[in-house]
Amino acid sequence: MPPATVPNPIPDRWPRRRFLAALGSTAAWPAAAAEFRVEISGVGATQVPIVIADFRGEDKVKLAAIVRADLQRSGLFRATPADAPMDEGSQLNLTDWRARGADAVVAGSVTRLADGRFDVRYRLWDAVRNEQLLGQSKVVLEPDLRLAAHRVADEIHEQLTGERGVYATRIAYVVRVGSRFTLHVTDADGEGGQVALASPEPIISPAWSPDGKQLAYVSFESQKAVVWVQDLGTGARRMVANFRGSNSAPAWSPDGRRLAVTLSQDGVSQLYTLPAAGGTPVRLTSSNSIDTEACYAPKGQHIYFVSDRGGGPQIYRLPANGGAVERVTFDGNYNISPAISPDGRLLAYVSRRNGAFKVMTMELAGGTPQALTDTQDDESPGFAPNGRLLVYATRLQGSDVLMTTTLDGRIKTRLLSSGADVREPAWGPFGR
Repeated sequence: MPPATVPNPIPDRWPRRRFLAALGSTAAWPAAAAEFRVEISGVGATQVPIVIADFRGEDKVKLAAIVRADLQRSGLFRATPADAPMDEGSQLNLTDWRARGADAVVAGSVTRLADGRFDVRYRLWDAVRNEQLLGQSKVVLEPDLRLAAHRVADEIHEQLTGERGVYATRIAYVVRVGSRFTLHVTDADGEGGQVALASPEPIISPAWSPDGKQLAYVSFESQKAVVWVQDLGTGARRMVANFRGSNSAPAWSPDGRRLAVTLSQDGVSQLYTLPAAGGTPVRLTSSNSIDTEACYAPKGQHIYFVSDRGGGPQIYRLPANGGAVERVTFDGNYNISPAISPDGRLLAYVSRRNGAFKVMTMELAGGTPQALTDTQDDESPGFAPNGRLLVYATRLQGSDVLMTTTLDGRIKTRLLSSGADVREPAWGPFGR
């Protein structure tokens, strides 16, 4: 590990966040190898039983299995296969399926067209009301078959719950294999996608722009912490914060026009904002303590951040344009890494409890903090764009892995890598 060049209100914890990676060529991005398989544990209080038959004609890409895993991961569904493949034209006895315990049934097909594209079709039936709810067709290129499956899961999720699914969104995370570090951008289940950066040099703190088209991150390629923004469509990047001292912890404003960053240009690390295109920073905090890890409230009216101004790291907030600082966390003496739910109701953060680092949630309007995990070394929590799930990094059996959890902590998904250390997850917005 390099010397501690990142602002450090949490000295025994921060080295795990100084995860190194760096930039290779941005002219073309290689496809990322499939690094993950999904393991789901826990039992939700209420789940919709849904049968999703294997799609007739599916070959290398098992679309039905992807749809089942997506819906199961949400904690809202108990998704199971049928006894045999079915397609959208199958004549179903919905009364029989209801008697077998299914509330809904999905069947579909994948057909290769003459031009090489694939026609993905499916139907969703309500076995309780004995009626069809959805019938859709998508014509896609072969590389987009996984995305098509995620969009099928999104459509089923929205039809049955009334809220948007997040399965076709993306996540970014950092992987270390030996001395090699890569920044990945993948589907929300950790599969597919691309390697955005690859090098033995440092990178930390990826953060998505609100439109999902750019990533901000911190690179150590010049032997100090510098904030960059990279366009995910072209690979082009720009340096936005390279001031004296350390430049770290970027966070986008909800309108995408500004970044909140931590700068030590005037001595101790403090919060600043600057235009997302780069420019003159405006100082937000003026304290003798370290202020860092900013994140915006969804409507942009407040910034939440970590400070040790009270003697130990706690979470505070202040108006987005500067002003009076309020302390937010009081339970425990070590609370870091704030994230705010899309509806502005919940705070997620990491708290040290009896020597263990746990992902917690707390109602911002007032409530008791709730521990969501049974692991000991959690970090970097972030909400899915519909607010239904949290992604975080933790350490299990000697490896750094990614997890998702439902907000009640009942359903957890482990994204397992093949011997790689994976951390710094960031969940992207709707749209891609």
